[in-house]
Amino acid sequence: MATDQTPLVSIDKLRVEFRGEDGPIVGVEDVSFTIAPGETVCVVGESGSGKSVTSLSLMRLVEFGGGKITGGRLSFSLNGKQIDLAQTGSETMQAIRGDEIGMIFQEPMTSLNPVFTVERQMTDGLRVHRGMSRSQARERALELLRQVRIPEPERRLGQYPHELSGGMRQRVMIAMAMACEPRLLIADEPTTALDVTIQAEILALIDRLKRDTGMAVLFITHDMAVVAQMADRVVVMYRGRLVEEGPVERIFAAPQEAYTRKLLAAVPRLGEMRGKPAPEPMRLVGEEPARAAPPPADAVPDPLLQVSNLTTRYPVKGGLFRRTVANVHAVEDVSFEIGRGQTLALVGESGCGKSSCGRSILRLSEPTSGEILLDRTDIRALSARDLRRRAWRDMQMVFQDPFASLNPYMRLRDQVAEPIRNYRIETGGGVEDRVADLFDRVELPRAFMSRFPHELSGGQRQRVAIARALAVNPKLIIADEAVSALDVSVQAQVLNLMMELQAELGVSYLFISHDMAVVERVAHRVGVMYLGRLVEIGTRQQVFENPQHSYTKSLLSAVPVADPTQRTIREDLKFRPIPSPVFPLDHTPAPSVYDAIAPGHRVLRGDAGLGAD
Repeated sequence: MATDQTPLVSIDKLRVEFRGEDGPIVGVEDVSFTIAPGETVCVVGESGSGKSVTSLSLMRLVEFGGGKITGGRLSFSLNGKQIDLAQTGSETMQAIRGDEIGMIFQEPMTSLNPVFTVERQMTDGLRVHRGMSRSQARERALELLRQVRIPEPERRLGQYPHELSGGMRQRVMIAMAMACEPRLLIADEPTTALDVTIQAEILALIDRLKRDTGMAVLFITHDMAVVAQMADRVVVMYRGRLVEEGPVERIFAAPQEAYTRKLLAAVPRLGEMRGKPAPEPMRLVGEEPARAAPPPADAVPDPLLQVSNLTTRYPVKGGLFRRTVANVHAVEDVSFEIGRGQTLALVGESGCGKSSCGRSILRLSEPTSGEILLDRTDIRALSARDLRRRAWRDMQMVFQDPFASLNPYMRLRDQVAEPIRNYRIETGGGVEDRVADLFDRVELPRAFMSRFPHELSGGQRQRVAIARALAVNPKLIIADEAVSALDVSVQAQVLNLMMELQAELGVSYLFISHDMAVVERVAHRVGVMYLGRLVEIGTRQQVFENPQHSYTKSLLSAVPVADPTQRTIREDLKFRPIPSPVFPLDHTPAPSVYDAIAPGHRVLRGDAGLGAD
């Protein structure tokens, strides 16, 4: 809710430059807007538009990424006085960061310290800014982890970031940002890695804190449905400039700028595929529609990938000698098939086993048991040498965190060219031409080929990762949240590209996602995972139009609506308890038994120890 009081933050004609090989690169130019106490301002725009640069400037963290504030004023109300953050000394900024201004970063793995435990990272700020004792800070950290819905918070405190899923790392970041109850919360894509049920809970939590404490929120996102649910005002940015600003209702009902209209047109809306048997490309303003993907069938024709009774467990170490004391049942008795030229989407909350399932198929995580057949080749029977030489040419993966999967010391052209050279793939026009063509296909300028990963935005890095996966012409691509870091217009272009490639080359996808509206657009078949199990699987129409399992129904009901007149954030959201996937060594799980609802449509019988119903 907007107020008439003095703005908490006033950004006036901000200009930020980065040093490039050919001279300064302007990241943000002439950006001006205000944020009042208790107000939520959402900044939207495509990757590289300057959204994150603007927020990092407020924290003065842009300087640590090679940027420099070369113009403008960043006024912040502190103790009744207006101070210019652009000119503030480093000691004052250290006191402000985390206490007066909290920030949730876009990529949790790069913003969490890999050598410190979750407890150390959460309690340091509380002890510095709030003067808490070690035990007080630990209790506060536990309380925060419970608020952001992390299961087994006591055990998580002793873990390191790499031991958590992407969604759990993001929730730790959210808890750290809210630890000192800052007056301004900067949320840079805070729910990108979260499934819709956890996203709904986190958005409700941020909204409640805003109402209870008068905290202002600068919310940076590419999810227009989240904007519709959260924003009081919307700021639209394009190529480093502010192109439109206004109340959320007006922006959605009567956008003035062509770019804003393009953004809204590219938003996938849950339910718009009802009654349609096959996936359809996104409709983009001013562009020809992409070719449609091949139609689905009730049974999977000519399976490319067959997964039977796949189980993957991770040991939990403990005690003085670090013995295995329990197992994390990440994937439990999962079976499915993917047909040639088809897309199977795996959906579910963070930590449900989606990514572990994809990694197990590639044997990046070694399965405990089960069978994996790719084009009738037993993947589990291959030696490490044959896995690298044969299987990984036919199977590629686009990882969830593009920064972690790209080499920070290699130019992007070399990273995309590397698999082409490793597998000695014939390119016709040469490796350089093939790399340039791949950059064209994922809508990246060829000038970016000579850049390093840190010089690109998160969305741009993800497109490089997709280009690298396409380089070897694989039969199967495992896309682990491949478009979650992209803004809606670029997301629509990449999804259309993936469907075009499927139609042209017959490539199959295992599409791991938490975005139900995107899944409804691209998938032929959908599998819903919960606590390591596949609880429901069927064609897209069967799962979306006739969901049977209670968890599937809760996922669909939690999807935010891209309409500010239909706000679904509930004040008293009843948090669903999250059971633990950790079981003692002697635990024998029940087998997965399914009821056939219709041809190709199976639903897990009972709860099989899930606790989902």
